[in-house]
Amino acid sequence: MAAVALSALENLPRTPASDVKKLGWRGVMKTIARSGKVVVTNHDEPEAVILSAEEYTAILDLLHKAADRDAAALDVLRRKFDKRLESLDAPDAGEKLRDILRKPLDLAGEIMAGKHY
Repeated sequence: MAAVALSALENLPRTPASDVKKLGWRGVMKTIARSGKVVVTNHDEPEAVILSAEEYTAILDLLHKAADRDAAALDVLRRKFDKRLESLDAPDAGEKLRDILRKPLDLAGEIMAGKHY
């Protein structure tokens, strides 16, 4: 995961930490104005990424949208699970379960999980 994240930094503009000190905040902001972001390096290794407020807001927006999609997908799964669980509340659920458990277990190489009886 870290290798993937670091490879994403390869195409970003870079500035050594020494230049940040030398050029000051105004110099860093000029670079950010051109590209929206800059990787600050120390001995040619990435240490930080400085983003414009616009870039940061865009990233947060994407994260919120992804979280909303995940929540919606989980809600669908939860509803499906709850619907299947409702079958245990049926008046004859206990008897059906006992019937299943009384049968000899001969799977004949098949997987029993998820089968509907």
